[in-house]
Amino acid sequence: MRAAWFESFGSAKDVLQLGDIASPTAGPLEVLVRVHTSGVNPSDVKKRAGSFPGLLDDGFVIPNSDGAGVIEAVGEGVDANRIGERVWLYQAQFARRFGTAAEYVAIDSRRAPTLPDNVSFEIGACLGIPVMTAHRAVFADGDVAGQTVLVTGGAGRVGYYAIQWAAKAGATVIATASNEADRTTCTDAGAHHVVNHRDDDFLAQILAASDGALIDRVVDVEFGANLPTTVEVLKVGGVIATYSSMQDPQPKLPFFQMMYKDLTIRTIIVYAMPEAAKNQAIEDINKALSIDALQHRIAANLSLDEIVKSNEVIEQGSIRGAVILTIQ
Repeated sequence: MRAAWFESFGSAKDVLQLGDIASPTAGPLEVLVRVHTSGVNPSDVKKRAGSFPGLLDDGFVIPNSDGAGVIEAVGEGVDANRIGERVWLYQAQFARRFGTAAEYVAIDSRRAPTLPDNVSFEIGACLGIPVMTAHRAVFADGDVAGQTVLVTGGAGRVGYYAIQWAAKAGATVIATASNEADRTTCTDAGAHHVVNHRDDDFLAQILAASDGALIDRVVDVEFGANLPTTVEVLKVGGVIATYSSMQDPQPKLPFFQMMYKDLTIRTIIVYAMPEAAKNQAIEDINKALSIDALQHRIAANLSLDEIVKSNEVIEQGSIRGAVILTIQ
């Protein structure tokens, strides 16, 4: 099969290789999927650059965790009726070497949910990390109906879906955006209010949007950098659900201020989500997909041969939406 892989860490142009390697076979409880599309996420790019130093200990890695395709074979313990099923893929390259940047992937059948017939393979490759992370960030602590939820970075990959999940669940959503295009994106996704996080009166804008009431939940793209503001705007018993802290990866916590507000910090990564949370996310995602209740953005759709470009586009940090590789 044709695949992309890397054998050392470094820049995309220096380490990503393309060629033909042996196709995998489905082991026990696995399905063999003919991959049509592969999603390229920031975490995939960071892995290639060396964020997981032990990743290559057992050999080369085929990148990318998300994707979509069709099941062509099943392993022992998997219902043969799944053969021919359209599926979306998540967590393909976690705690294992072989991801979706290849014509075939053998994967735990649990990581290959059914893709509704009305949903394209391109959309299927958008779902794993962005949509599941957003779902967990919004619903990890229960129903948010009637709550006020602040989504920072609302035009980002995760924030865009977090706005949708929260708004559809009956929350009042305040999103942050720093330019008019991103403001429109947030509004179109369902945000009731949009404030500019680069303005000096950012905190005052949040409170004005909520009519002076403190916030129930913050879905946060930059935990450390935003912490001084989020602590101020959260109510007693509020929650910070965060999935990134790139600007300040080792933030200093205002412990007593947080303690006296009884705040909860919930850190989120799809790989570590409880299986029950993954299953609930999959159920809710497919229910929403089947009635076209989620909006999606594909910023770039490239070929497998353009995998270097796909990584570089993400590293430039200027795009909004998913980056997809069409495999076949």
